[in-house]
Amino acid sequence: MGNTEIRYLNSLDPAQRRAAFTTLLEFQIPCIILTNGNTIEDGLLEAASVKNIPVFATQFSTTKISYFLADFLDDQFAPQMMVHGSLVDVYGVGVLLTGRSGIGKSEIALDLVERGHRLAADDVVMITRKGEGILIGAGTDLVKHFMEVRGLGLIDVRSMFGIRAIRYQKRVEIVIELEEWKPNEDYTRTGLDDLTVTLLEVDIPLVKLPIFPGKNVTVITEVISLNYLLKHYGYDAAKVFAKRLEGMIGQKARGGRAIDYFEHDFE
Repeated sequence: MGNTEIRYLNSLDPAQRRAAFTTLLEFQIPCIILTNGNTIEDGLLEAASVKNIPVFATQFSTTKISYFLADFLDDQFAPQMMVHGSLVDVYGVGVLLTGRSGIGKSEIALDLVERGHRLAADDVVMITRKGEGILIGAGTDLVKHFMEVRGLGLIDVRSMFGIRAIRYQKRVEIVIELEEWKPNEDYTRTGLDDLTVTLLEVDIPLVKLPIFPGKNVTVITEVISLNYLLKHYGYDAAKVFAKRLEGMIGQKARGGRAIDYFEHDFE
């Protein structure tokens, strides 16, 4: 109830005011909020109390309190899910590392933190759908920025690397699924086929990354993030290469050279 509603009530005589307010209370109202610092007389407060309808008052305007309430309720009732993985901010891109237990997600996340990136959550990632198509990931209140490293135990990333090494939440923008290398498995070679995974009814780009001893997964994760940024800004390397390849095939068909002129190297 803002300035307009209070002004209307005040324009009525006491009997009419009570009748109008009593009519309002007949509906199933969870609460009444008086905005702009407005107040109502004690008789109306007592009528609301009889109906077990709480009355709140605020100095905020109707528009502002409506925004705060909508944002709070959207957060409280937003769909959530729990994912076993590590969420890291890599070059501003929210990368969710997933895979079987013990495959090395935490070690990769730790290596990324060492290289200057930021940890949002490890082991248990709570994902919330905020708005249309936006997923926000965060750690639980218990775990926060603690990390378990097999053979070492628990470490506190914030205490060890400082406040620059953490984030309390981060948008999930790409999922990297770690799996052991399988010689007979077909893996993406060109990147022309875009894979996605559905989380809370939102399609997120998916990269299935085969790993084996000696493979620098940390650097590859950074490259995946940079490649995602390039695609976001309209440059798709795979499509550019495919177009260039088609042009080269056409040139070969016409009898052209692969390199028009190969200059000398005098260095």
